Amino acid sequence: MRSAHLVVERLSRAGMTVRVLAEEAAELGLENVHPVPATPDAADRCELIVVVGGDGTLLRGAEFARAGGIPMLGVNLGHVGFLAEAEREDLNEVVDRVIERQYEVEERMTLDVCVQQNGDLIHENWALNEASVEKASRQRMLELVVEIDGRPLSRWGCDGVVCASPTGSTAYAFSCGGPVVWPEVEALLMVPISAHALFSRALVVSPDSVLAVEVLPETPGGVLWCDGRRTVELPPGARIEVRRGKQPVRFARLHRAPFTDRLVAKFALPVRGWRGGRADSVPEGS
Repeated sequence: MRSAHLVVERLSRAGMTVRVLAEEAAELGLENVHPVPATPDAADRCELIVVVGGDGTLLRGAEFARAGGIPMLGVNLGHVGFLAEAEREDLNEVVDRVIERQYEVEERMTLDVCVQQNGDLIHENWALNEASVEKASRQRMLELVVEIDGRPLSRWGCDGVVCASPTGSTAYAFSCGGPVVWPEVEALLMVPISAHALFSRALVVSPDSVLAVEVLPETPGGVLWCDGRRTVELPPGARIEVRRGKQPVRFARLHRAPFTDRLVAKFALPVRGWRGGRADSVPEGS
């Protein structure tokens, strides 16, 4: 709450008009703001979306950022905060940079997701991190057939499958044993969840490929989660297709630090003893 008040107060003092979702504005007791309903056009014609919170909050902010094509800048108040650009202690600098418009904008690839049943489209969605097909209950595994570019690849009895973007490679896909993919690499990932199979490796394919997961008719239905926020039940026989999204999410960046440094800092990776560069270039957290 203190962070939200600080951001609003300093931006307002600099002559900027600040919108806040109506429910949150009331809960936080914010003044000198323009409350808006939490609809897809909440950020329409805004210059920037500032998100104060953890990665879950940033994924929520991404829904508004994608809808309006507005850059999003995250300040991490959570744990890892891979999507955030700055930490809590940087908040004053963040506000100064926003006021002075000293930031760059980069685009992150998204995923478009559709669900079919007997050839009919029954659901459409999207994701920034991942679309995951998961079993709906603990009692039985899902029986799935996975497909790449219209060709069957393998049948898995498993807890599910994660289809991820490079941005999502350090999220759910990482927890399932998937690779870390640098954000500038354009690719799609498919990572099985606890597959009972000899061939159950994580796959990295072309960004123009189409990933498909078919829930076999003889297996219980499952559930589709997009970014862990939006969900739909999957009946037996459902087919889920994941492809590169038409609409990216735009991120505001204050620093051009290498992604390697971000990995070292976020995961507290041990790099002591590194002699590969200048003494002043040792990554933060080493």
